[in-house]
Amino acid sequence: MVEYTTKLAEDEVLRLENLSIHFGGLKAVDDLSFAIKEKEIFGLIGPNGAGKTTAFNCITQFYKPSSGAVYFRNKDGQVENLVGQPVHSIIRKGLVRTFQNVELVGELSIIDNVLIGGHIDFKASGFEQALRLPRARREEKQMREKAEDVLRFMGIAELKDALVVGQPYGIRKKVEMARTLMCNPKLIILDEPTVAVDPQSRNRILEGIQELNRQGSTIIYTTHDMEEVEQICTRIAILDHGRCIASGTSEEL
Repeated sequence: MVEYTTKLAEDEVLRLENLSIHFGGLKAVDDLSFAIKEKEIFGLIGPNGAGKTTAFNCITQFYKPSSGAVYFRNKDGQVENLVGQPVHSIIRKGLVRTFQNVELVGELSIIDNVLIGGHIDFKASGFEQALRLPRARREEKQMREKAEDVLRFMGIAELKDALVVGQPYGIRKKVEMARTLMCNPKLIILDEPTVAVDPQSRNRILEGIQELNRQGSTIIYTTHDMEEVEQICTRIAILDHGRCIASGTSEEL
């Protein structure tokens, strides 16, 4: 049973308190604490091996922390500690993420990969979907229209029926981001979304991130490009060896 709490300030959507995870003798995340405010773009930066992706894995419960708490204000406005909750339940609360390595199904079309992100909102039962009963057909039509809108937003609607396999890396990054948007996220974790993409795709992705933020999404963003950080991030935390060594605006840091 989920236990709710009040351990967030009114303007906060996520707070890490003394979060740690150990792999044998290695402290990948070590007593990490920081808070994310509603509707901001928060940058999490640091060198390779600093613990950024491990922290994301702890937030989303891919990894179970050794100690500490992850307080999140879910879609219903209730604050809960995510630690110990099932991985598959996190997305339903409004918290989604992308990965450093693009995780798509190459044998499916671009729009079918995006539709995967909307599966949590289907109300029709498996029985209704298998027999393609009216409610299932209606929901599928609505979901496909939404996926097409998301692909237009990402600037790749004309590729919707193309297979993912063989697509340029920048296109696949956009598809992965489009899939996260199908979940109507409250908080989006973007793990190096512009790495290894061409300048045009990079600019389009950054524009999309800023537009998402203007529409009300809170975003945690990590990158090695300091120009990107200064361009889009409201506040920044610097990680080193799993610890937060500084935080503030880019000017302060």
